[in-house]
Amino acid sequence: MAERTATVGDFTLSNDRLFLISGPCVIESEDICRRVAEHMKEVTDRVGIPYIFKASYDKANRTSGDSFRGPGWDEGLMILDGLRKDVGVPILSDVHSVQEARKAGGVLDCIQVPAFLCRQTDIVQAAAKWGNAVNLKKGQFLAPWDMKHVVAKAADAGAKNILVTERGTSFGYNRLVSDMAGLPVLAELGRPVVFDATHSAQQPAGLGAVTGGSRETAALLAKAAVAAGADGLFLEVHPDPDNAKSDGPNSIALADVEALLETCLAIKAAVRAANAPGKPGG
Repeated sequence: MAERTATVGDFTLSNDRLFLISGPCVIESEDICRRVAEHMKEVTDRVGIPYIFKASYDKANRTSGDSFRGPGWDEGLMILDGLRKDVGVPILSDVHSVQEARKAGGVLDCIQVPAFLCRQTDIVQAAAKWGNAVNLKKGQFLAPWDMKHVVAKAADAGAKNILVTERGTSFGYNRLVSDMAGLPVLAELGRPVVFDATHSAQQPAGLGAVTGGSRETAALLAKAAVAAGADGLFLEVHPDPDNAKSDGPNSIALADVEALLETCLAIKAAVRAANAPGKPGG
């Protein structure tokens, strides 16, 4: 199996070792972000996997114009930078314009291009130019093999550390489905493949003016994705998901994260053992 690697912060992420991108969907407050980052660092240190903190400073694609969007560029990037320095975690957030990519690139360890914007050439190229690493999320409207063009845009613009993230595909109204057979297709691009379990469990606009979802489905999908060959997981987590200001229905409670990660690590170990040289089918 060819090695797929990318450097984010002090970590070299690869297909050899499960890694995690995780945090609250949106920056609600510095206190909540700090609580999540500290807890997740303790958990991931304990189970032995690389951890990248993620939270959005501006949720620009909310269902309703009345929905909470976050603190914005200046305050949000300051909070994220403080977490990196104080907690000691690499930081990731998403951008929605060329100007944002330029500004955020001086702070973030990894710039994320949102799924809805993955076809926007200028944004992909700006993230590649200004980011130390880039996480390209597959659009809900794209086939897995179409991501080769998105990756090529980023690579041609200078990105060397690229992650590719699956986050579900639109299926009818207010539904997403996850095609696990697409993960090996994404792996053929030669980059670490991330599975976004919590966004894949969304029901877009499923509650009318806000997005619904199922955290039980998110946990199930995370385990299935690791079995199908995902290199890393993306999980939205929150101390009190039922009262989160964004994506609460599909966010994982902090208290439940460690058990889920331990199960996923056991699955990854079992898959690796089954595929070892000399094993039937290995």
